[in-house]
Order: sequence, then structure tokens, then C-alpha cells
Amino acid sequence: MASLLKSQTLNASKAAQKGKRKADDMDVDQPADIQPKRKKNKQRVLMLSSRGVTHRMRHLMNDLETLLPHIKKDAKLDSKNHLNLLPELADLNNCNNTLYFEARRHEDLYLWASKTPNGPSIKMHVQNVHTMDELKMTGNCLKGSRGLVSFDKAFDQTEWGKLTKELFTHIFGVPPTARKAKPFIDHILTFSLLDNKIWFRNFQIVEKDPLKPNGAPETSLVEIGPRFVLTPIRIFEGAFSGATVYSNPEFISPAAVRSAIRREQGSKYGQRKQSEQDAERRKELRRLEESELAVSKVFA
Repeated sequence: MASLLKSQTLNASKAAQKGKRKADDMDVDQPADIQPKRKKNKQRVLMLSSRGVTHRMRHLMNDLETLLPHIKKDAKLDSKNHLNLLPELADLNNCNNTLYFEARRHEDLYLWASKTPNGPSIKMHVQNVHTMDELKMTGNCLKGSRGLVSFDKAFDQTEWGKLTKELFTHIFGVPPTARKAKPFIDHILTFSLLDNKIWFRNFQIVEKDPLKPNGAPETSLVEIGPRFVLTPIRIFEGAFSGATVYSNPEFISPAAVRSAIRREQGSKYGQRKQSEQDAERRKELRRLEESELAVSKVFA
């Protein structure tokens, strides 16, 4: 009986050791560190325009569509007074950024850049537009390739510059998972801030001098196009609406500039007419009265 008890306790201790060893093995097999998920860049941009765009504005939009493969182009927006429809259009097209080109009087072009649906949004005046076909630069890049986005250090000196830089990074930075993007980086998009205006240029990255094909690699930049200048007008808190975060006090609308020029031309005409009237008045004052020995009175 004692031997039976001894054998049972021995077997129970062995089973307990086996179970403990199995639990220890399970603890060892568990991974020590879990790698965090890599955040994916899922930026898509909806680009559309209003009615009344000219051929130059349309060619600029085509150039931007060629440069940015993650752009989704939509039809023209009929009404300029219903900008609240744009976040809904962006949501329907599965886009979280919007570029809206607004044409006025067939000569003035305004660009709205916005994060949808919550904002912010920037309204800018587009000037000095030169398209790729017009410039005929020697630079060239692969269609659908991703481009580096470079910003001037002056963007970090102001609050509105930091906000603009962050928004342009989301819009012009092509994600690597874009459907039409190719895994090459051969051009660079530069944004320079000068005189409170944003200057846009597009350059090709050339690693070898074409005049020295067998020489050492020398990195250089060759402009491709397009080029344009953006003047910030207002920054809104929401998407195409909301409170004004920044307002440019130096901006004067082109319609006001043209009105001032016409007013100046009209003032020149008024001054000329006024001088003619003054000359006639002085001529009347210099005229002498008719005397008694005048011919008209003697031979009357």
C-alpha cells in the first residue's frame, strides 16, 4: 500500500512538471515585440473647374493632371454659388483633397485648395500661367512618376505659411500606392515664397550631363513646366466655408485694378475737356468791346 502511494505521488509530480514545462514553452514561443502597423498614405485629389475657363486655364489643368497621377478629374461645376456641393462630390469620388479652378470674366483665374470634408481651405489668385506646350523646355520626365515636393524655408516663418505647406504636401505629394503612379522619382516640384506670393516650378532631375555621356555623374535640374504664381487671398477653417483664419491685406482684386485704370483714363479725358473750356473762357475775357468807330457802326 505504501509503495502504491509512492508511485501515485511520483506520477503526479512528473505530470505537474510536464505541464509547467509546457506552459514555459508556450511563454517562450510568444513574440517579444509586436511591430506597429505602418501608416499608409491614402491621398486622392479631386480636380474640377467652373464654367467659362479659357484654353490656357484648361491646358494648365491638363498639365497638373499629367504631373499628379493620384488626381481624379471631374466635370465642370455649373454654379459658382454652391461651393458647399464640392465636399459631397469629393466624398462620392473617394477623395480627401480638392482643387477647384474658378474662372471669372473669362480672364481671372482663382484656385481653391481644400481638405475635404473638414477643411481647411485656401483661396488663391493664379497669375503668370505658362503651360508645358507654351514653354517648350528641354526637361522631360516619365508620365506617372512620383515627384519630390520642395518648399522654401520662408514657409516656416509664418503660421499661414506652415498651414499652406502642410496642405500642399497632402495635395502634391503623390502616394506610393496610387493606382497610376510608377515607382520612379525623376522630377521635383518646388514652391518658393517671395513677396507674399507662391511661385511654382517643376524641374527634371538629371544625373548625367548629356554633353558628357561617359563622364562622372553630375546631378543637375532642368525645368519642365508648367509655371505659375499663386497669391493667397483667404484661408478658411472649413472646406470652402467657415471662419476666416488668415486674410491677405495686400491683395487687390484684378477687377478693382482694371476699374482704377479705366477711372484714370476717364480722368485724363475730363481734364482735357476742362482745359478746353478754360481756354475758351480766357479767350472771351480777352475780347475787347466794340468801339463807336467800328466799321459795323460807321457804315450801318
